Amino acid sequence: MPVTLDADAAAVFKAFQEAGRPPYETVTPAEARQLYLAGRVVSNPEPPELESAIPLAIPAPHGSIPARVYTPKNPRTNDGLAPALVFFHGGGWVIGDLDSHDVVCRKLADEGRLLVISVDYRLAPEHKFPAAVDDAIAATQWIAGNARQLGIDAARLMVGGDSAGGNLAAVVAISARDGNGPAIAGQVLIYPATDFSMTHPSHSEPETSILLTHSVIKWFRDHYLNGAADINDWRASPARAKTLIGLPPAYVLTAGADPLRDEGDEYAARLKAAGVAVTYRHFPGQFHGFFTMGKLLQQANVAAAEIGAWLKALK
Repeated sequence: MPVTLDADAAAVFKAFQEAGRPPYETVTPAEARQLYLAGRVVSNPEPPELESAIPLAIPAPHGSIPARVYTPKNPRTNDGLAPALVFFHGGGWVIGDLDSHDVVCRKLADEGRLLVISVDYRLAPEHKFPAAVDDAIAATQWIAGNARQLGIDAARLMVGGDSAGGNLAAVVAISARDGNGPAIAGQVLIYPATDFSMTHPSHSEPETSILLTHSVIKWFRDHYLNGAADINDWRASPARAKTLIGLPPAYVLTAGADPLRDEGDEYAARLKAAGVAVTYRHFPGQFHGFFTMGKLLQQANVAAAEIGAWLKALK
């Protein structure tokens, strides 16, 4: 599929190329995490002012899962309880943390007028699949079970994330549907990874190998999965779930110059075919990762506003 970057996206890509930053697959995971966090500093927009952003430790079998609760100044409360979005950051299950997505979570809390709880799940290769999945499910269940104490309306609990985080959000929604709970009111899937087979056309098109390159995706996969058998596990590849019937309403975002474009597009189409209410938004001139770059890319701010409006429209 021919891809033409928007002018600002092309300028950002050129700047990244000229900066000479080493590709993630040429450094250690620890070094890649530092590079990723440094990139967020120069590309994040100014954060909106919130009521609070406080740390939270979520109990888990292995100890606790760090999290952060973002409360906007004017949450949409019902009997003192507000809707909430449990957010899982992107980064290929290897990089990213609460700080890398701090501004994104602040924007979503402000735009959606709801609480956002960002979950710092365990990363690979120190903790391989399904550690991140286990943390995402456990955190969501605990948040739902303690909703009232957190000021959350359990009937308006959503999940969401970008890239690897979109994968985890989709998996949590499937797990909840299949009896593990809790009830999920909506899912926000921002250029989600849905199928580790990596056979969709966008995985081999040269126009999509921008920032998130084909080689770095394989680097992430090899650090995260234990082996080829994990590819068919729906907890790694939610598109491999037996059915998508009965899942909560979804907002699915894709970008034109993104290796994950086609699998996100296909997942949205399959959700719709399964009777799920789907809002599908495609940004043809943007690349993977643009959503976190609101200082440099206006379309990131457009997307955040649209997601906020979608969250507010959920009943």
